[in-house]
Amino acid sequence: MIATPDYGNWVSKKFIYASGLVGLVFLTFSFVLPVFLIITGLSLLVCVYFAYARYLFSFAGGNVQDHIVELVLANLDWVGEGQALDIGCGNAALTIKLAHKYPKAHVTGIDYWGKKWEYSKGMCERNADIEGVSERVAFQKGTASALPFADECFDAVVSNLTFHEVGDTADKRDVIREALRVVKKGGKFTFQDLFLLKRIYGDTDDLLATVRSWGTSNVKFVQTRDSVFIPSVLKLPFMLGTIGIITGEK
Repeated sequence: MIATPDYGNWVSKKFIYASGLVGLVFLTFSFVLPVFLIITGLSLLVCVYFAYARYLFSFAGGNVQDHIVELVLANLDWVGEGQALDIGCGNAALTIKLAHKYPKAHVTGIDYWGKKWEYSKGMCERNADIEGVSERVAFQKGTASALPFADECFDAVVSNLTFHEVGDTADKRDVIREALRVVKKGGKFTFQDLFLLKRIYGDTDDLLATVRSWGTSNVKFVQTRDSVFIPSVLKLPFMLGTIGIITGEK
């Protein structure tokens, strides 16, 4: 049997099972009090939604998850030579795509992993080996709030849906600044996160102005949710409705 990489699915089966179970429990209660049929219907509707969303994210479905990862690289204006860093590499999907796109680059993937996630360093290494890029890719454990690298040591830095998850930093703008710290002068960066979620990042224009004030140039913002590959059903705020990209040069 040919080995295949495991990039998982961003919609966990737990959401589907939990909402389905709640629906079945309240269906039982509805035999006593019919009013519980309302909760039953809502719960089963949520279950169906998450099941459909998982299908759309999957390779066999809409392949939306893969397209979102590719969008990061599509907005990285880099020549592809030197050292690159993927912050919050997870299962190495973006790290490996970066290595494939730029065969002259060496790519480092860093992640905290931990019990909260289904990903691991071992999974990343296995995926890189299967994809044939293990000789140009390395992985290490670390936190995005204090990257274990010297100032200005990477020619390109990318990140995908990581910054908002950094639990030891209250102001997620500080995580962006830490990511920019390790970008070389003249180096390129592309970060994708929940940048349209105001309770985390505030006003988008203010956020971009702040990023520019840190010595960056050619800073642009791309609304991921406007991409043609994202179905309307996934553009809800709790799904992909607040995702955007900040890209530029240091």
